[in-house]
Amino acid sequence: MKSFLIIGVGRFGKHLAKKLIDFGNDVVAVDKDAEKLERLNNLLTDSFVGDCTNEGVLRALGINNYDVCFVCTAEDFQASLEITSMLKELGAKFVVSTAKRDRQADLLKKIGADDVIYAERQIAEKTGIRYNAKNIVDLIQITDEYAIYEIPAPSSWLNKTIIDIDVRKNYKVNIIAIKNGETLTAAPGADYRFKDNDYIMVIGKQEHVFRLTEKN
Repeated sequence: MKSFLIIGVGRFGKHLAKKLIDFGNDVVAVDKDAEKLERLNNLLTDSFVGDCTNEGVLRALGINNYDVCFVCTAEDFQASLEITSMLKELGAKFVVSTAKRDRQADLLKKIGADDVIYAERQIAEKTGIRYNAKNIVDLIQITDEYAIYEIPAPSSWLNKTIIDIDVRKNYKVNIIAIKNGETLTAAPGADYRFKDNDYIMVIGKQEHVFRLTEKN
C-alpha cells in the first residue's frame, strides 16, 4: 500500500483517486472547490479544501509523507508550475504533473517534475487507435513505437499452436498472454493450441499489430 496526494480533483483527478483507492492505497485529495471533494469524501483517506499555490497550505499537508504527489491542474498551467516547484522545494519524493502541450511538459520538467502526463491527449490517442483499427479491444502504450494490444486471435489460428504459426517471425509481435473468458494464460509456451474465443495480448509496433488485426 502506498500513500498518494492528489492536488485538483477535476475529471482526471477524480478518476485517478478512485482507481488508486480501488488498489487499496491511502489517498488524500486537495481542491479549492469543496463540492468536488464532497463527492469523494466517503472514499478518500482524508481531504482538504485549500489553494495549493499557497505554500502554507502545502506545508500543512506534510508533503514528504507521500510516496507520490499528483498535480492535476493542467487547466491552470500557472498553478501547475507554482505547485510543482513548491512540492519539490518542500521535499516531495516524486511529483507527477499534468500538461496539455509539449512546451508545458518541458517547463514542468525543468522546474522539477519527475514525470509529466498528458491526460487528455493520451486518452484521445488511445481512443483513436482503438476505433481506427479493426478488432483492438484495449491497448497500453509503452513507447512512441511500441504498445501492448489486446486483440482476438485470428480465426485461422484455431487449433494451431504458437510454434505452428511462428508468430514472432511471421507477424513481428510477441504474445505475452492469452485470455479466454476468466482464464488467463501468462507467457504461453510454444505448444499452446489456440481455442475458440481466445484473445491475445501482444507487444509490438502499431503497424505490425494493425496488419495482424486484418487477419480476422
